[in-house]
Amino acid sequence: MTIKKPMTVTEAEKNDLAVARKVLGIEAAALEELAQSLDGDFCRAITLIEGLKGRLVITGMGKSGHIAKKVAATFASTGTPSFFVHPAEASHGDLGMIGQDDAVLALSNSGETPELSDIIAYTRRFHIPLIGMTRRAESSLGSQCDYPLVLPNSVEACPNRQAPTTSTTAMLALGDALAVALMERRGFSADDFRTFHPGGKLGQRLLRVREVMHGPDQLPTIVQTALMADALMEMTGKSFGCVGVVDDAGKLAGIVTDGDLRRHMGDDLVSRAVDTVMTRNPKAITADLLAVEALAIMNDRSITSLFVVDEHGVPCGLVHIHDLLRLGVA
Repeated sequence: MTIKKPMTVTEAEKNDLAVARKVLGIEAAALEELAQSLDGDFCRAITLIEGLKGRLVITGMGKSGHIAKKVAATFASTGTPSFFVHPAEASHGDLGMIGQDDAVLALSNSGETPELSDIIAYTRRFHIPLIGMTRRAESSLGSQCDYPLVLPNSVEACPNRQAPTTSTTAMLALGDALAVALMERRGFSADDFRTFHPGGKLGQRLLRVREVMHGPDQLPTIVQTALMADALMEMTGKSFGCVGVVDDAGKLAGIVTDGDLRRHMGDDLVSRAVDTVMTRNPKAITADLLAVEALAIMNDRSITSLFVVDEHGVPCGLVHIHDLLRLGVA
């Protein structure tokens, strides 16, 4: 057995850790201040966005622009049609992308970003609702917008207090707060979320059991009065390593697995009644369950298959762990 020696930390590394913790502390304090400062303007902005017939256009310059792009992506992926418009490009024709049914969310730490002036003027001219996210309520953006979202005037976390750090963290967090509050208002579900995230790991984890299960025509089932010889034939034919046992009403009463066969192995196995070998009252799931939840049940119980039953307890499907792993649910 190899014993790991404790890793020594140099003085330079100790200083790095101290600086990192200081930065995180400053930004955490700013987020707490932001949370406490939220007021009716935040709620009115949510109401505006919720009732939009058009789209939420988000804009910002420099570091604020990078945050604006992420905020636009978050809104778009959570049910609010949204896109980013670069303020400099807006002055050269992209203002035409903003329609009468839209609203604009403009991000500017100082509230005096020159490149935003044309967008601000455009929204005022055509009566397009403007939400302003800025540190300075008295700034051009803060005073001209319809819905001011004022960030706390916390110090930037960099040593010279100049580089956007705390301010951009606050903008990002406030954008997330708007998007999540809208999700809550709309009752945005996991199914809705998967609609906007059909690809990749996230989309697979949001699959429902009904989308991955084997259907009724593929189910290995046998009646409770049958013999194990018949159960073995059904198990071999369907190749799931198990067979479901149903009662006279068609409800799932038990299951016979490879493990049950090993536990009851003997010369008389094939002539025994199924209900003397089966595991009674097996765990079953519904088709509405998330596939990732089904996988968790399998892992917890060290099993490889789960029968899916309807509201009457009648088997309607089967999900196998190999299918979930192949689909990338794990």
